[in-house]
Amino acid sequence: MKTFKNNLGKLLLFFPALIFAQQAPTLQELIDNALVNDGTLTQQTLENKYTKLDDQKLKDVFLPKVDVSGKAGYLYASAHLKSPEFGIPAIPGIFPGAVIREGQLDNNLNISGLSTLAKAEASMLLYSGGKVKYLKEANKEKNISENLLMQKSRDEIITEVSKAYDQIALVQESKKVLDEAKKRLDINRKTADKALGYGLITPYDRKKIELAQATLDSKLVEYEGKKELLITQIEILTGIERERIALIQPQLQTISYEVLDQNIENRVEIQALDHGIKATDFKIKAEQRWWVPKVQAQTSLSYFGLFNSNIGTSKELLPNTGKKLDLNPANTSVFPLFQAGVGFKWDVFDGNEGKHLVEKAKIEKEILENKKRDASKKLNLNLANNQTNYTIANAQIKLKEKSREIAKEGLEQVEKEFRYGTKTSSALIDAENDLENAELELQTAIFNQRRSAIELMKSTQNLQIEKL
Repeated sequence: MKTFKNNLGKLLLFFPALIFAQQAPTLQELIDNALVNDGTLTQQTLENKYTKLDDQKLKDVFLPKVDVSGKAGYLYASAHLKSPEFGIPAIPGIFPGAVIREGQLDNNLNISGLSTLAKAEASMLLYSGGKVKYLKEANKEKNISENLLMQKSRDEIITEVSKAYDQIALVQESKKVLDEAKKRLDINRKTADKALGYGLITPYDRKKIELAQATLDSKLVEYEGKKELLITQIEILTGIERERIALIQPQLQTISYEVLDQNIENRVEIQALDHGIKATDFKIKAEQRWWVPKVQAQTSLSYFGLFNSNIGTSKELLPNTGKKLDLNPANTSVFPLFQAGVGFKWDVFDGNEGKHLVEKAKIEKEILENKKRDASKKLNLNLANNQTNYTIANAQIKLKEKSREIAKEGLEQVEKEFRYGTKTSSALIDAENDLENAELELQTAIFNQRRSAIELMKSTQNLQIEKL
């Protein structure tokens, strides 16, 4: 009994997940997954991390920097001594005194031993000449520009996913049209069988109906191929399982959209260029600060030690004494050796390097301004073109609806006349094809209207998923 309860509990926990797995994904879910799964958008996000890292580096530039260094090795130093003339006073009972002539004391003083040196140094930038402040502002504008361009990539992903979603709806509507046509042909084939028995039609007329049925069967096979291809495309875009994608049953409905503002200044391309131009303005100001002195605080603490040392001379220390200097002092160390202060660096002339960097930043600004002018022209033309396409697409729907209505009435009339033997199977098949084409063209017109509406939304930077 206990085992049964445990198994039942596991089944109840698994059941909601099973139900969810069998639910068809919504357009919102498809888009959300595609945004996460898209390689281009991921690459842009990763590259934007460089900008954020640069921003953090600029914030940390005023933090103290501490270095600790040390070294040990063998030290040997030699100094050449050549004295001017001087006298050494006498010491009664010890040293009679002496006069050393110029150049008489010509000797080498040698110092050797094992040396060690350790040093801790701290420094902190106090004033960057104002350059860091402007670079921070430039980096901030660059970050905004990159995020705006990522929005453009998101809009393209939404467009691509919605198009595939609508294509599934289109092929499914096509399947419905073909199924209805197949039903009508089945009925008309039975009518043809009776008419052939009465001698109202020829066997050739009946064969033409069979050919029409075979043509429909081939179109149904083609439909299955298109549907599988679209499922594969959506699977690649979103990473969602094929089984769930296959459950999608979207409906083709027109999108109603009215352009209330003809201004393209809110397009992300224009906004991104605007922020890019602002970034170059700050970069120019930063580069123009090359000549301003930089101030830095610095402090250090050092230790020096000399071990197993020897201090000696190459010749006798004093003339006529016969003795060289040969000392082996105990270990010698100097600690602490402390230093603290404030210093500055002033690039009075840097070989025109600062000037060249300023000119380079100005050229970058001119390039972005030219890109903005060119983009404005193209985006205005794009808006006008998409507005025209949207108007035409709506008109096409009305035309195709009228064509379908006429084709439907024509088929009904031909079917009546075919049953009475006053119309041939060729006329019946022609009328059937007319209705089939009219219905497919209507669905295609709705599909095209949705595409033109989405492009018009993008033209005014107003692409809203809930309107799709």
